Amino acid sequence: MDSPLLIVLSEPDPVARAVAGRWEGAAATGEHVDGASVRWLGAGRRYVRRPTLHLEDDALELRLPAGLRAERPTLVFPSIHRSASGLRCFTVHPLGNLGPTADVGGRPRTVSPCPPRAMAAALRELMRRGSALGIPATYEATHHGPELGLPAFFVEVAVAEGARPTAEEVEELAGAIVALQPEPTDRVALAVGGGHYAPRFTDLARTRRWAFGHILSKHALEEIDAATVRAAFAATVGAEGVLYARASDRGHAALASIGPDLKEGDAPRRAAGPIEVTGSSLPASGT
Repeated sequence: MDSPLLIVLSEPDPVARAVAGRWEGAAATGEHVDGASVRWLGAGRRYVRRPTLHLEDDALELRLPAGLRAERPTLVFPSIHRSASGLRCFTVHPLGNLGPTADVGGRPRTVSPCPPRAMAAALRELMRRGSALGIPATYEATHHGPELGLPAFFVEVAVAEGARPTAEEVEELAGAIVALQPEPTDRVALAVGGGHYAPRFTDLARTRRWAFGHILSKHALEEIDAATVRAAFAATVGAEGVLYARASDRGHAALASIGPDLKEGDAPRRAAGPIEVTGSSLPASGT
């Protein structure tokens, strides 16, 4: 594990609340965040329950006890993803707003640090576990807050509007968080282009030793500026360069001089990729 994990369980979120229910009885560490006990999950993993909606938990790192904050844990947010199209899947995504608005937490044109290898490990573990349920797992592009100063990402269960996640989906999400092990040999890149659900980058993380941090969708390129692109590259911890979904995504002026232009074949194939569950039903845009 590159860094310890702190799983943040937002009480207003039904997935986070259900995950918390599965971890009841875990031993307290003696640390507290706003009066709530931090608890052990083992193997460098702790969790804390929060009364705050995760989307509004800006600068959470400043509320952590000094010793825990000094460890620079990766913050993991289990969450529900509401899909107007009825999409059912697991998703993994970094945090930030790439354009001039911040409708769902954070600030405009502001991104948080993200841990690409931990995100890729979570995606692969959710692919493996999702195959037993017959549902896919996918990256999502960078698209909402909160704004944080520590590496962070969301892991989500996507369900239709008004639907509830199943007990099996919550169980597999919780299990994936506990089981994820970042692969130190993964090559790291900023991902640019493609749809909101990032099918090309998802497939490359499955089949090759690629780990992606911030993902700038084709839609985001319509309103992004050069400073935000540079910030997204810097916030993709360990990024070696930029990988584009397709050649036509390279032409945006804001993308000039942000890092080497990488190619899909620059990372070796994975010896034993997880079972693929078709994601052909995933829409290109967000829902």
